[in-house]
Amino acid sequence: MYQRLTSPPRGATGDQGVASASVTRALAAVLASLNTQIKALEAEIAAQLAAHADGHIFTSLPRSGTVRAARLLTEIGDCRARFPEPQALICLAGAAPSTRQSGKHKAVTFRWAVSKQLRDAVCDFADGSRHASPWAAKIYNDAIARGKDHPLAVRILARAWLYVIWECWHHGVAYDPARHRGLQRLLTAQDSAAEPAA
Repeated sequence: MYQRLTSPPRGATGDQGVASASVTRALAAVLASLNTQIKALEAEIAAQLAAHADGHIFTSLPRSGTVRAARLLTEIGDCRARFPEPQALICLAGAAPSTRQSGKHKAVTFRWAVSKQLRDAVCDFADGSRHASPWAAKIYNDAIARGKDHPLAVRILARAWLYVIWECWHHGVAYDPARHRGLQRLLTAQDSAAEPAA
């Protein structure tokens, strides 16, 4: 069995080899063309994002990159009146559960009536941010430790980020880790724990 796994497969020869080579060259040409178009679109997205008045807000977020930042900006928009408070944005993004109560019965369920594109954009950003922000990593890891699965832990983190994003967006300022109180409290606690006892 080991010998079969380690031995290379026989290459196609004859007419079949010529046909396979032609198909492979055609597919390689298509991929090269697609890569060229993708680079051109990414350059256009970057130019449009840089020209937008709110572009600096979304590009300042950790691990937002150009495409993620542009996607967040596109889905949230630039009309501040649309989201007068953070909870409106959080609910539309599906980052808050839906609570229904009738008499003594109370049910907390997954929120279905949302902007799926906004939820996807925010969750994609939140999932990436946990690799660059200790604050985001702690929120995610704490949710996992409480028994939440990955999608729910990401939505919990997305909800936390949406409060931060809403504040930055409403005040027109870029995200600044030095002014992020939750992150600074975490860093102070980590520094205190790392200091040797006197």
